[in-house]
Amino acid sequence: MADFQRSAPDAKGHLRKGPGLWVKLRLDPFLLILIFAIMSFGLLVLYSGSGASDAAVQRQSIRYGVALLVVIFITQMNLRHAQRWIPLVYIAGLLLLLAVLFFGVGAKGAQRWLELPGLPRFQPSEMMKLAVPLMVSWYLASRPRPPSLAHVFVAILLVAIPVLLIAKQPDLGTALLVGSSGVFVIFFAGLLWRYLIAAMVIGAAGLPLLWMGMREYQKQRVLTFLDPESDPLGAGWNIIQSKIAIGSGGINGKGWLQGTQSHLDFLPETHTDFIVAVLAEEFGLMGVCLLLALYFLVLLRGLVIAGSAAHPFDRMLAASLTLTFFVYVVVNIGMVSGLLPVVGVPLPMVSYGGTSAVTLMASLGLLMSIHARRPQRT
Repeated sequence: MADFQRSAPDAKGHLRKGPGLWVKLRLDPFLLILIFAIMSFGLLVLYSGSGASDAAVQRQSIRYGVALLVVIFITQMNLRHAQRWIPLVYIAGLLLLLAVLFFGVGAKGAQRWLELPGLPRFQPSEMMKLAVPLMVSWYLASRPRPPSLAHVFVAILLVAIPVLLIAKQPDLGTALLVGSSGVFVIFFAGLLWRYLIAAMVIGAAGLPLLWMGMREYQKQRVLTFLDPESDPLGAGWNIIQSKIAIGSGGINGKGWLQGTQSHLDFLPETHTDFIVAVLAEEFGLMGVCLLLALYFLVLLRGLVIAGSAAHPFDRMLAASLTLTFFVYVVVNIGMVSGLLPVVGVPLPMVSYGGTSAVTLMASLGLLMSIHARRPQRT
């Protein structure tokens, strides 16, 4: 039990040294166990979705290892001391997003990546998933709460600028996640209901403008979402095959590696965006419910951490990161099951990929850092 002992922070917010492993690394054991459980489940499904590829599982395992190192690195940071650098990180992210528009590398009709000498190709939009909630939390934490209309307007600008730059790439999925992370901070800052209702009315009124500004393939995704059977062999193929895979799994599934939709190549993107369809086909409703239960426990743990934080910055940031994590889950499962348009959002710690996994784990590392420096009851 010594490894689970914790120490209270001193007057300056530093943790006093304690004998436990979790105290030394500033990790939250409950959250860490949930992460390992989801990762293990994800590797099991990835092996099947990738066509029993050992190489894919090995590469993903290495990425998970790197992501865990990122978590440990972040938990050693004192966010109170790092707050002074948040505006610089935000501005650097905006400059990188602008660089993507002019010098970015394109793939599959999108220009989302940068290639710098001596560095691997990367997506600047990924860093904005953390930079935006950090920046909005930093701005609103030092303002009176509930925030005034002027402060809300500035916060919305801080969110809207990177969202518009990311949508220009185009990458609506990432733009949705970045926008959600900033909006959650504004909401948890104590946004007055009249402002919230006004924003919803303005947003609804602006939907026609949003439609006119969308690209043709994006409009096709919305139309396919509304009626996938209108083009069953074209735009509607992915979602139709996904729903067939989910439905054919039944309650208990067909068994691991026994999925026909994925292994006979009817189902697209079986190891990335549509991996939950592979899970549903092979492990059935029970497997999906198990994974959702793990995600729900992460959500509850994150909200508990947010609720126990004493500083407004910590509280707003923790709540935003937690709910943004859950948005990943809702959007991915919603689009795979035909309840939402396809926007290319990965399933957290299950879908194949490195950048998104590191970003998600970094957000969980911030949660652990906030939890480690919470006030202790005496």
